[in-house]
Amino acid sequence: MPKITKFVRDQYTTLPVPQPPADMASATYIVTGANSGLGLECAKHLVRMGARRVIMAVRSRSKGETALSAIRSATGRPHAGEVWELDLASPDSVEAFARRVDALDRLDGLIANAGVAMSTFELVGGMETTVMVNVISTMLLAFRTLPKLSEWARRGGKLTNLVIVSSNTALEPELEQKVASLRGDVFDALSVKEGFAPFDQYPMTKLLEIFAVRQLASIIPVSTSGVVVNTVNPGLCYSDLDRNLGTMARLGMAVTRRVLARTSEQGSRTLLHAAFAGPESYGAYCSECQVKESDIPAWITSAVGKSMQKRVWTDLLKRLESIGHGVDIEALAAK
Repeated sequence: MPKITKFVRDQYTTLPVPQPPADMASATYIVTGANSGLGLECAKHLVRMGARRVIMAVRSRSKGETALSAIRSATGRPHAGEVWELDLASPDSVEAFARRVDALDRLDGLIANAGVAMSTFELVGGMETTVMVNVISTMLLAFRTLPKLSEWARRGGKLTNLVIVSSNTALEPELEQKVASLRGDVFDALSVKEGFAPFDQYPMTKLLEIFAVRQLASIIPVSTSGVVVNTVNPGLCYSDLDRNLGTMARLGMAVTRRVLARTSEQGSRTLLHAAFAGPESYGAYCSECQVKESDIPAWITSAVGKSMQKRVWTDLLKRLESIGHGVDIEALAAK
């Protein structure tokens, strides 16, 4: 965790509710993991702000419909919102979801909020579950929705937004040596049971997200894509992120949250800020409803850090190709 005094100060920062874009009444947004916690509150804000379409991407349709019913009741918009199924443990599910996205008439923003933290080692598709969900499938979703976001940016004459929800735990100084010590393919190294450490794995996946987004931004400038790509830290919030952790870990989280946590609604404001942010946030790290590149440690921005960034990127593209979900980055850059 970042330096404790800064962390506490950040947690107690008053967060504003960001002002929506002027064309909100005709806008379309997608929020993943929208049936609970931050995703639910973010979707609720978007509905309350008057967005024409708010697509709640969820693994469980029944839970999604229950959440949507609650949002409609809370906002007084009985016909707002829709539920689409998305299982980030399955790249095939991501592809099916992306085909539906491709049929949309417009897309103003994707808020990739869904993620997991695991206390036990589990493989899915040959990769550790946290790695698959938080990095492989999340970035695949980003790659597959980027063309639609770019298309609307051109047709609509406005910037669109692609937000990857990360975490300040990714900036822990201990991760510098841990990521540098990974041997061979990054994703193989993080999918070995003997090396699995629950309290390291989640922050590591959030760090890989930051590396991937920064590399994507370095390859495809916002002037070419029209899409503002960024990462956001919602801070410590009340949520069900710890649902897959062990009893003692959940107890520890409960105690910490009682003292320091934001509500899910407060945390969701940071997601909205990133989703409405302009080119000043391109490739950047956002936190406390601000662009906070100053929070990114030197070991990430240094020459060594950029080398690791490229390594993560290369391994990511190779992995997607090897599992049958390759990405043509040159084609994306040309759009």
